[in-house]
Amino acid sequence: MALSYADVGEILKMIDTSSCAEVILELDGIKMVVRKGGQGSSTPESSAIPDESLSGIDTPTKEKLMTQTSPQPSTKAVSAEAVASKGDIIKSPMVGTFYSKPSPEEPPFVIAGQEVKKGDTLCLIEVMKLFTAVECTADGTVEMIFAEDGALVEFDQPLFSIA
Repeated sequence: MALSYADVGEILKMIDTSSCAEVILELDGIKMVVRKGGQGSSTPESSAIPDESLSGIDTPTKEKLMTQTSPQPSTKAVSAEAVASKGDIIKSPMVGTFYSKPSPEEPPFVIAGQEVKKGDTLCLIEVMKLFTAVECTADGTVEMIFAEDGALVEFDQPLFSIA
């Protein structure tokens, strides 16, 4: 089943009238992520959609909408505020997927306790198959890494603490 503009419009209308904050829909190799009100994924909520709002959608599509889940935020994000007074906080320059290593087989760019220099690559952020290196802004030691490898990170989310 291919999605038309009319289908996408109907889905967006249903999401707008529902109580869910985020919906991820995957159909025929197309992935659509919709967040209401500019909210990030830092506060996961139930994303159940009321049955009455899905009355015009076929059963397979309805099942995918009803069973979708939100990506889980990094569990270490809260501790960034506690460390902020001790050193520099390196934040995410964009929304994307955090990668701590150049490839799955290689070691991470940095680990906690490692000495780093200004300009060293700390991680990669992937957005739509485009990878952006996040570099260290000052010489120091990596105190904490706040994001998990493969986790969705938000714009301006703390990633590293450098002392």
